[in-house]
Amino acid sequence: MNMYFISLGLLLFGALISLTVKEEWKLKICSFFSAISTVLLLITSFNIIKSGKIAAKSFYLSSLFGDVNIVADSLSAFFIIVISLMSFLGVIYAAGYMKPYILKGRKISGHCFFLMMLIISMLMVVTVQNSLLFLVVWEIMSLSSFFLVIFEGDKKEVLSAGIKYMVYMHISVLLLICAFALLNIKTGSLNFSDFVYAVSQNKHFANVIFVLFFAGFGIKAGFAPFHTWLPEAHPAAPSHVSAIMSGVMIKTGIYGILRVLTILGMPTKFIAYTVLITALLSAMYGVLYAISQHDIKRLLAYHSIENIGIIGIGIGAGLLGVVYSNPMLAVLGFSGGIFHILNHSLFKELLFLSAGSVYTKTHTRDVELLGGLIKKMPYTAVLFIIASVAICGLPPFNGFISEFLIYGAIIIGLPAPNIFVFLMLIVSLAALALVGTMAVLCFTKASGVMFLGNPRSQAAKDVKEDVPPVMTVPMTILAILICLIGIFPQYFIKLITAHVSAILQGSMVEQIMNSVVNLTGSISLLCLIFIVIFITVFIFVSLMKKKPKEYSVWACGYDKPNNRMQYSASSYADLFISTLRVFFKRISHIKKPSEIFPKEAYYEMETEDIEEAYILKPLLKIDERFLAMFEKIQNGNMRHYILFGLIFLILSIIGLIYIG
Repeated sequence: MNMYFISLGLLLFGALISLTVKEEWKLKICSFFSAISTVLLLITSFNIIKSGKIAAKSFYLSSLFGDVNIVADSLSAFFIIVISLMSFLGVIYAAGYMKPYILKGRKISGHCFFLMMLIISMLMVVTVQNSLLFLVVWEIMSLSSFFLVIFEGDKKEVLSAGIKYMVYMHISVLLLICAFALLNIKTGSLNFSDFVYAVSQNKHFANVIFVLFFAGFGIKAGFAPFHTWLPEAHPAAPSHVSAIMSGVMIKTGIYGILRVLTILGMPTKFIAYTVLITALLSAMYGVLYAISQHDIKRLLAYHSIENIGIIGIGIGAGLLGVVYSNPMLAVLGFSGGIFHILNHSLFKELLFLSAGSVYTKTHTRDVELLGGLIKKMPYTAVLFIIASVAICGLPPFNGFISEFLIYGAIIIGLPAPNIFVFLMLIVSLAALALVGTMAVLCFTKASGVMFLGNPRSQAAKDVKEDVPPVMTVPMTILAILICLIGIFPQYFIKLITAHVSAILQGSMVEQIMNSVVNLTGSISLLCLIFIVIFITVFIFVSLMKKKPKEYSVWACGYDKPNNRMQYSASSYADLFISTLRVFFKRISHIKKPSEIFPKEAYYEMETEDIEEAYILKPLLKIDERFLAMFEKIQNGNMRHYILFGLIFLILSIIGLIYIG
């Protein structure tokens, strides 16, 4: 654990040093200390996973906190790898992304400090096992990310997104406080290890505790219906912050759920079905709304909801396997769900960073204004397309491996012990297949409209790929890891073997995990054969290809195509969205031509989240009407304010006398 604490110290030292140096050196300092910290954390985590041992440190913090346990087991080690590596790449990218802001005279001291504090708090969240200190670092994580989201807080929509995010995070921590308070009342302890016995003795109490924890952690993870903060916060934040939040931070919610499951022991049927049904709704909801988005970062944010749902489907299937004593279903489900945590972190961070590179060159996130960028930014385009194929779960990239394991779990579990389990697994299989299909539709839209065809605006026409290496190197590393995991999954699947074995604790678990490793080895061989065949065919076609001859032909009046003749993002997805219009609230913006030669006319269509439109906004209006009743109290009259204070003081004195 010594290297773990040294790493935290280095990150904190880097955060403090960045406050004192010149603006152009701040992120370089953060990158340097983040690099050293990442190396130490990776060494520590790999040693824990390889040895199967638990690294722990206990100390007495104060009479308030009592004994504090800092524990790095196989679960913590896996998350430390994801957090440290993804965050380091995000910090490196930030050094290039934030340069234009520095050149404009923007101060980034606070941004650098909170970026490092976010990394520190995430690392502590996955190791602290004292409930009070856990809540403290959880709140530091929320506050740090809030200040990162509102970096451009002078924009109204950014500030609004940040406030909405903070409201949701406080609801999250309130639910966690309630759960920990009940456990403390039951056990008289703040340490996680003392909760196990108390919870295992009462299944009804375990269900109540799990619901509170699942809702609290689910808000952070972005499960539907707790998701509406996510599509607002990600577009508002700088791209590297969006990448870290989506690729890493929301996974702390998944960590919390997994940690609670280890505390609860044998899950109940209620817990298994709650996780699986919520995950199915999240996956479907997320990808459905992603298709309708034109803001590329908002589109990617909805895909985070979808992939959190896929992770949840794997975990839910694993829980069903535990409940109904099906070890193959349990092992494959947990393996696929946990492995997808790593895979999603890689391709989602690459997608956000690629989108950030496009934004820095075009200054727009609207895909309708892009087009033809593969000719102007070929390297960024290729990286975005690699990540797009990966997120769609297609071989030979990493997303295919984890989704393959989840599919395998569901199919193996189909000889179910009762009809209800059978129907749930059939629905899960169909939903997962539909989600994959819709993901392909969404990313062919995004990739095609952004990178293919002709430029749709002057911003896309004048762009050049002069993205600095400090931004392209992290993206390249992510792309390489995506390919390596897709081609050689058997070596990476071992990262989760120890944790799956620790969760399930059965005699057959290790044997099944060895079978999973062998199975992924067979997939590796097939991927290599596919790649060799593809390269051979490509080279052969390239050599045989003759130079095309040009002829003038009659083309039915189609002479010079322009960008108005291309598919737009709206028209590409319109047929699908129209078919499922019951799930959307569609808002039209139209200005009809009123002259013979009109100067301006347009028709725009946007979709609004139905939860936001029909639940949250009506509740907010009721709240506004209630608070408006008290507006007269705040009238700006100082004498009235003194009178209110005097009345409160008198009532307080009367209350104290009465109590005494």
